[in-house]
Amino acid sequence: MTSTLLVVSRREATRSVLLERQLRRYHPHVQGKVRALAMRHTRLADLAASFPALLFALAVPRAGIASARARACVIDGRSLSDAAAAAGIPLWLRRLPPEAFTAPITGLPDDELFRRQIANHLPPSPKLAPIWLKSVAAVAELAHGPAAVWIARELVRAPPRTDPARLRLVGLWAWFSTQPATLGHALIDRRWTPSMRIGSALAAADAWSTMIALHVSLGSEKIADMWLQPGRADGYDFIPLNSTTDISEEAEAMQNCLRTYGPNLAHNRSRLWSVRRSGQRVATLRVAARFEGPLPGIAELTGIRNAEMPREVWWAARQWLHSHDLLRMEIEQRRWGTAPLDRPTWRAIWRPYWLARRQIPEWLPLAPSRKALNAL
Repeated sequence: MTSTLLVVSRREATRSVLLERQLRRYHPHVQGKVRALAMRHTRLADLAASFPALLFALAVPRAGIASARARACVIDGRSLSDAAAAAGIPLWLRRLPPEAFTAPITGLPDDELFRRQIANHLPPSPKLAPIWLKSVAAVAELAHGPAAVWIARELVRAPPRTDPARLRLVGLWAWFSTQPATLGHALIDRRWTPSMRIGSALAAADAWSTMIALHVSLGSEKIADMWLQPGRADGYDFIPLNSTTDISEEAEAMQNCLRTYGPNLAHNRSRLWSVRRSGQRVATLRVAARFEGPLPGIAELTGIRNAEMPREVWWAARQWLHSHDLLRMEIEQRRWGTAPLDRPTWRAIWRPYWLARRQIPEWLPLAPSRKALNAL
């Protein structure tokens, strides 16, 4: 009898040590709640080793989950799949370590295809696990299951290159990439595909964000006041770039960054012109009120891929510029950040997303906001 009790005592001591070791792996902010729940019943405590995600979900349930029913499933000895379903978490989370869980587990995809695919891209280390889970959940909520699998793969493949703060933009871009009947889709130059690497995806999402900023800054109407008049000098024609279409076409043809000038134009800081000869694009001209004086001047004059222009093009540009009565021009620049965004364009871009999600997120408001735009 004594030897039996000794064996049982040693077994319990070992179990207690292992349990404590597992509990300490949870994040310090939630460890107290997890520990308190584990102490309520041995079957709950066993989850620390067999299903860390479920123990966490029971200790830190998300809103709307009847955690008491899920706890009863565990205590009554029902299957882990039943308990996980009651707790509102997918069974595939069973393979994640305690370190992964830092906040209530939001709704994650759990269809058969997703379970098979995500199993190939689980985080290889406890250190990566929390950012991995947070990113997968964020992209699943913002976009869709395939994009969540994709970000899971990319985080495992190249974690140092992935910035979690940019996932909101990437998620929106991935969602609109699959919505061909929307304005948001039309503004995308390069669409998301599962085969993309994260670097290419971030660049494509940034380019899409620039297009959005251009369109909501200028709206659908042409810029009424171009400061100067179209004209011709020394065989070169000076054509106004006074709409989002004109600017986008010039940027594509000349392979430059004109699309980034939406806010600049809206704040009346400069105007853009195309320099052409015999109908062919030769250079892009930016006219601005220079810092050293109130009169408009040539701020930039560059060729394709920002190549330097020969003296004759500069001479033609100066002749054309000075054919205007510059002395009578009064250019009133807006204080930066005060130019209103175009409300119809803003709503036209985001309305399909609001309808699909059946809500208007606080971070993507109904009224256009530079703060919201910049936060993307």
